[in-house]
Amino acid sequence: MVQHQPSKLPGSIYAETARPAVATPPLAGDRKVDVAVIGGGFTGLSSALHLAEKGIEVTVLEAHEPGWGASGRNGGQVNPGLKFDPDQIEKDFGPDLGRRMIEFSSNAPNVVFDIIRRYQMECEARQSGTIRAAYAARNADEVRGTAEQCLRRNMPVELLERDQIQDATGTDRYICGVIDRRGGALNPLGYVRALAQAAQQAGASVHGGTKVQSVERKQSRWQLKTDRGTISAEKLVIGTNGYTDDIWPKLRRSIVPVYSAILVTEPLSQDIARKVMPRGAVLYENGSITVYYRLDAQNRLLMGGRSPMHEIQMSDLGWLQRYTERLFPALATVGWTHCWNGQLAITTDHYPHLHTPAENVMICLGYNGRGVAMSTAMGGEIARWATGARTSELNMPVTTLKEIPFHGLWKVGAGARITYGRIRDYLGL
Repeated sequence: MVQHQPSKLPGSIYAETARPAVATPPLAGDRKVDVAVIGGGFTGLSSALHLAEKGIEVTVLEAHEPGWGASGRNGGQVNPGLKFDPDQIEKDFGPDLGRRMIEFSSNAPNVVFDIIRRYQMECEARQSGTIRAAYAARNADEVRGTAEQCLRRNMPVELLERDQIQDATGTDRYICGVIDRRGGALNPLGYVRALAQAAQQAGASVHGGTKVQSVERKQSRWQLKTDRGTISAEKLVIGTNGYTDDIWPKLRRSIVPVYSAILVTEPLSQDIARKVMPRGAVLYENGSITVYYRLDAQNRLLMGGRSPMHEIQMSDLGWLQRYTERLFPALATVGWTHCWNGQLAITTDHYPHLHTPAENVMICLGYNGRGVAMSTAMGGEIARWATGARTSELNMPVTTLKEIPFHGLWKVGAGARITYGRIRDYLGL
């Protein structure tokens, strides 16, 4: 039998600076558990941690190693909320569920930082706030609307007009922004490795290098087959997000995997670092194509944006280097040391998707670029479901799994959308 060979982590700055990984040996032999989880990222490991804390026997199966996917490659921003503003969410889902979705997603960073404090995780965490910034008039109106809606709900946000946002960011690029104090930053690979350790300490088993080859219903249980053994479980959780394969019918074609890239500078001098994001917050732009950035614990600037849909080199991100110099002219002579990319999952409605396509199966994916906080918080919701909560009691809607029409054309469509968005942003539209 040909055994699955897990891929190495991408050459990111996280792979060089994160805390060491814990041992997650491949599954060997047959095992019977209460809950089996496919996917060793934030969703799967948070679910396992929350379940194990409740005394539930749970096993996580990861094809590579925990954090190999987007959980270990992302921008390290712990951002509150969903893509849409509170009024729109309540319009889409009604006053009861909509209100719960708003409160749940807005509080998601607090869930992350609480777990980090409780387990004393070493992952460069700081709850220093998230800024959503606008540089075009249309986007500025949207940001001001966001601030008004959040303040009306007594959220800890502040509207920053031009002088204030320049003081907060060190650049004159933006018309205005809104800062949410609940957001922050961390080393995502360090965090996912710490989650794996915490789950193990709570009693979960975590197996890397273990690709699930098939899932089958046998009598009243789910059987997961790997190349070295099987898992028999009462309940099944799938949290594979942007790296979803065909393990469950239609699932891969229900999301669009979009590539995002990170570009990293050499450590900045203290003098320059004090002028770049001086308040220590993280930032993402409210534009047609999102650019996001932050300083890390070593004063490196991490710049993120949409990426070519293939493995990249530094030369592929010249546009992002040029944009950085537009934001911060003092960085024109600073060296760039690392770049990498990876896939995140986009849904057609831009909401995270929860599905229960069969008895005792829960699928959760599609964080639309807000995965650090939301996927961690969703682990708690999944644990509630697995221990008896009705789907109507969850704080996110459970929807029908649907394939996206013409899914095979997603690369063409995504590429065209990125080009269109960059043109709009360049023209200030």
